[in-house]
Amino acid sequence: MKTNDRNKDLASESRALSAADLANWGLPVVAYIKHEDNGGEGGWSIHAADGTVIGAAPSRETAFAATRQHDMEPMSVH
Repeated sequence: MKTNDRNKDLASESRALSAADLANWGLPVVAYIKHEDNGGEGGWSIHAADGTVIGAAPSRETAFAATRQHDMEPMSVH
């Protein structure tokens, strides 16, 4: 199979995702780490892919470690 044919197949597969599938994409495997400034006291919140807060940590390193301990891949949110 040529590269162009394979790219077309992948493109057509991606168009087959429903809005719900796209919204849930990455839910079980990705967590977003975001710095929070709560009245001068900084902290780090951990969010599921859909934005739900699933945890908090006092440092970025702790947030990343906790996320990995739960078999999720941490991603920074700026």
